[in-house]
Amino acid sequence: QVQFVESGGGLVQPGGSLTLSCVASGSIFSIHAMDWYRQAPGKQRDLVAGISPSGGTICADSVKGRFTISRDNAKRTVYLQMSSLKPEDTAVYYCNFRPPRDTWGQGTQVTVSS
Repeated sequence: QVQFVESGGGLVQPGGSLTLSCVASGSIFSIHAMDWYRQAPGKQRDLVAGISPSGGTICADSVKGRFTISRDNAKRTVYLQMSSLKPEDTAVYYCNFRPPRDTWGQGTQVTVSS
């Protein structure tokens, strides 16, 4: 069964940085593209960034130049390095395979506030 465990969130001031981690299990990690999503209160879950099995990346225009996605296949982990954080980045962050499975992790809360 597929499982995702996200971690690394927290409270950070505007302009600060955080690195999120997501460990995936239940499938062969290295063959999957991986995506990070986020969901703010009252809003839909949106794609933030993605990384292919070979390391090619995509990211939403709203985070370009500030967020970097990477992966470690040996650790079955995908990372999201976030810098120059803004209050509008506040959300619960999730990861999933691409295309996303029905199963989602608990997410990790990121709050950007002074």
